[in-house]
Amino acid sequence: MTTILLVENNKNQRLLYDQEFRHEGYEVEIADDGKEALEKVLRLSIDIIILDINLSKMYGIETMGRILSRNKNIPIIINTAYSNYKDNFMSWTADAYLVKSSDLSELKNTVIELLTKKGDSK
Repeated sequence: MTTILLVENNKNQRLLYDQEFRHEGYEVEIADDGKEALEKVLRLSIDIIILDINLSKMYGIETMGRILSRNKNIPIIINTAYSNYKDNFMSWTADAYLVKSSDLSELKNTVIELLTKKGDSK
């Protein structure tokens, strides 16, 4: 089963994404800060990461850099409420950059697209 690491500090957003992706047939691991996300990447088999930028304990961009320095093969989707980070060159290392929306179809489609490109599926 494909495992998504969801890194999101907003509890309601985490619950929504967790339910939606489990309903789609994915295994979902949750981290509410960058430090916990990095620990899970080192311990678990993660297929794709959905990463918020505004995190406690370790900023999302720093988290992404540390993850990629250890494993460049995990696709990362930056999913944030702030469109202005798209201009930050550090965010360009992500496989996708999405602005949060109440409609999760773009996020779901991006997950499918990146997993297909990587060669994984549910």
